This record gives sequence, C-alpha cells and structure tokens, in this order.
Amino acid sequence: MNWRAVAAIYRFEMARFFRTLFQSFISPVISTSLYFVVFGAAIGSRIDQVEGVSYGAFIVPGLIMLSVMTQALSNASFGIYFPKFVGTIYELLSAPVNFLEIVMGYVGAAATKALFIGLVILATSALFVDLTILHPVAMLAFMVLTCLSFSLFGFIIGIWAKNFEQLQLIPMLVVTPLVFLGGAFYSISMLPGAWQTVALFNPVVYLISGFRWAFFGLADVPVGLSLLAIFGFFLLCLAVIWWIFRTGWRIRS
Repeated sequence: MNWRAVAAIYRFEMARFFRTLFQSFISPVISTSLYFVVFGAAIGSRIDQVEGVSYGAFIVPGLIMLSVMTQALSNASFGIYFPKFVGTIYELLSAPVNFLEIVMGYVGAAATKALFIGLVILATSALFVDLTILHPVAMLAFMVLTCLSFSLFGFIIGIWAKNFEQLQLIPMLVVTPLVFLGGAFYSISMLPGAWQTVALFNPVVYLISGFRWAFFGLADVPVGLSLLAIFGFFLLCLAVIWWIFRTGWRIRS
C-alpha cells in the first residue's frame, strides 16, 4: 500500500476545503437554523411530540443525514470530476498507485468533510433543542458509514458525469427527494398503511431509521436491517468502482 500517495491526494483535497473553511462552517449553521425555524416553529407548533420525543429533537437525525449525504456526494463527485475535466486524471492513472489508493485519498477526504459538517449541525441543533443521544458510539458509527458510503457513490457520479449539469443531476433529483420521503422529518408510522409499505422500498428509510435509533432508541425498521442496508450499499459502490478502474469506463480515452 502506497500510503504516501494516499496522504498526498487526501491533503490536496482537504486543502481545498480549508481554503473555504468559513463558508463550509457558516453555511450548515444557517441552513440548520432555517430548518428549525420552518419545521420546528411552524410544524412543531402543530405536532408537539412524535413517539414521545419532541418534534424539534425528532427532526435532528434527519437534518444531519440530509446534510451528510448531500455533502459527501457533492465533495466526492467534484473531487474526481475536476481532474477528469482538466485532464490531470491521466497523470494520476499513470502514477504508481492502484485504484484502492486513489479511492482512499478522494473518498477519505470527502467523508472527512461530510463528517465535519454533520458534527457542526449536531452542535448547532443542541442550541435549539434539548438533545440526548442514547447510543453515542452507534450514532458516530452510523454517521461515519454514511459518509463513506455516499462518498463512494459520489465518486461514481463524478466519473459518470460528462458535464457540470450531470454532476448535480442525481444529488438534486434523486437523493434529496429520497431523503425528504425517507422519514427525515416524520415517522413512517405516521403514514397510512399502504404508504408505509411503499416507504419501505426507499433505501434512505433504513439509514435514517438506524441513525434515529442511536439518538432516541426509536426505529421504523429493525436496526439490523439498517446496518445490513448501509453495509450492502458500501460494498456495492466499492464493487462498481473496482469495475470502473478495471475497464477504464469514462476515465480513459
């Protein structure tokens, strides 16, 4: 394993993040505050509690998952797309590094950025609601796994995309709606019976449910299924990336 190559890619990607650290820090704080104003004040005034948890606290895991997923996707996709766009990816492919080292550098940096944003949102949420985390280790594990999995997915999107419009297509039109429809701001049990069954086909439901269980001990689906879903998604993305580098799909002329 060429750890120097991994570290070089990781440092390069993190340097871009630190150059805009203030924007990276202040943006999620403002966004989280607005969500609490809109959902916490407007909807929270009509919904006092959800399964024994105040509505303001109940939406915190969904807010964190929404930001973590979108940040991991955008950082990883742009990180690999830009070298492909300017042509420097060929220098990387000709260097003595294998696909795993390239992925570890780019995905590791994207996951670190997303994890930082998630922790910032968690700290911001604590200013608005009385937040108790029943299983802090499980919470952190779910967050790290989500960061890694969606960074891998973003890496695939960055290689697939042929232009900047395609780079935003899946995050905006697929992932974000799935998060909003995946129980981020409500419990699946609040839906009518038929829609509860439909919601279970949304893979994001399992991620948010497991993450919310780490906070409150409440889950719409068994925690084991949530872990199986995120591990399965992680392995699937890793397999797709292996195939991409093996075949050279969209990365070699």
